[in-house]
Amino acid sequence: MTPDLWQRGCERLASELPEQQFNTWIRPLPPAEVLPPQDDDTMRVALRVPNRFKLDWIRSQYAGRIETVLSDLAGLPVRLDLQLAPRELPTVRPGPLAGAASANDAHPVHAADAAATAALPAALSATHATTGLAATAPAASRHKLNPALTFDTLVAGRANQMARTAALHVAGAPGAMYNPLFIYGGVGLGKTHLVHAVGNALLKDKPDARVLYLHAEQFISDVVRNYQRKTFDELKAKYHQLDLLLIDDVQFFAGKERTQEEFFNAFEALLAKRAHIIMTSDTYPKGLVDIDERLTSRFDAGLTVAIEPPELEMRVAILIQKARVDGVEMPEDVAFFVAKNVRANVRELEGALRKVLAYARFTHKDVNIALAREALKDLLSIQNRQIGVENIQKTVADFYKIKVADMYSKKRPASIARPRQIAMFLAKEMTQKSLPEIGELFGGRDHTTVLHAVRKIGGERQKNSELNQQLHVLEQTLKG
Repeated sequence: MTPDLWQRGCERLASELPEQQFNTWIRPLPPAEVLPPQDDDTMRVALRVPNRFKLDWIRSQYAGRIETVLSDLAGLPVRLDLQLAPRELPTVRPGPLAGAASANDAHPVHAADAAATAALPAALSATHATTGLAATAPAASRHKLNPALTFDTLVAGRANQMARTAALHVAGAPGAMYNPLFIYGGVGLGKTHLVHAVGNALLKDKPDARVLYLHAEQFISDVVRNYQRKTFDELKAKYHQLDLLLIDDVQFFAGKERTQEEFFNAFEALLAKRAHIIMTSDTYPKGLVDIDERLTSRFDAGLTVAIEPPELEMRVAILIQKARVDGVEMPEDVAFFVAKNVRANVRELEGALRKVLAYARFTHKDVNIALAREALKDLLSIQNRQIGVENIQKTVADFYKIKVADMYSKKRPASIARPRQIAMFLAKEMTQKSLPEIGELFGGRDHTTVLHAVRKIGGERQKNSELNQQLHVLEQTLKG
């Protein structure tokens, strides 16, 4: 094997595989090594993998493709020999808790201090990034941006691919395309991170750009204050002269007529001067309630994109990256276990990660699946108790106004078949039941019927914003 064969193979794989899959499973691997030849013309190469979980995953998911790519590039058959690499102790930062063990006794799982254990760094927070700004530079307090929330610290995946691509376009050419940009999705999915990333990217290119981030409630407060003081010129001076307005959770404007009027005026003024507006919401524009139609029609006039709950591999990548920022190399099998059991959003992933790392530190134990299961036992218990197939069936039946008995019946009109398929999809997504088990709970249906429903609803969710919103509502309802 020529020295650059593995590198060329990785370049080919990078072009063929989804970016998140390649970065998670292939990029971290060391170069493959040539093994002594055997009697046939097959080239044997060894690929050292850091742990058993990753070895099994690569063998089942990627080994065949890797062999095909290397064989094509080498011009002769290549057989892959997956091997476990010698185990190395993780490297961590020093600095135990005051009163804990000394640096010489530091445990491999270690945060910088008690605050770091209690809360992940702001660089990866998916919450409203308006706290802690007093300690930042004056410019940051002026535009209200968190400088740590950038495109570099945002984990990319299929769930946020379209929204991230659109945001990058806006950051590179504000006022030119996708104006306004309307990003919607459930709580904790990274909408706030994304809008901050746009603002930070623009300021990096144009430090004098007039950028402002705020939550919708802050705009409401500004309107109320200026209304009381009769100082609407100040309100116009603050908002109408911006180059980029980033505003979170516009659904909070519902029912507030004066606020909507002032936002409409600011909206029109900014678009007239080719300034850019990015908004976020928990629902798509036409799903907003108690908001003037002239506003919702303008919200929908640019580009509307959804951020979905992160898929499994994206959740694994998020956990590994966030743990790394906290000074810990999280094993893939542990990240996989947590990601399988925490599916809702990035914020809940952060909470689960904090529990696991804190538990490991305070008990002086290695991070492994057994420890993660113990640290998250309350969360897992609540999930197992609250979200069952029967609960899903009842919730979906109530939502679509059909009888629970229709979930098990053989009736096939669209008004019943559609909710039944949605319930099957949610059962697969939100429980640990197998396809045959789900089929049995839906009136003894075959597992292929369940698989068809899961694929159909999952595929339509990517294209149908109304269905996507209904699924968000059902998921949040089921999670309490």
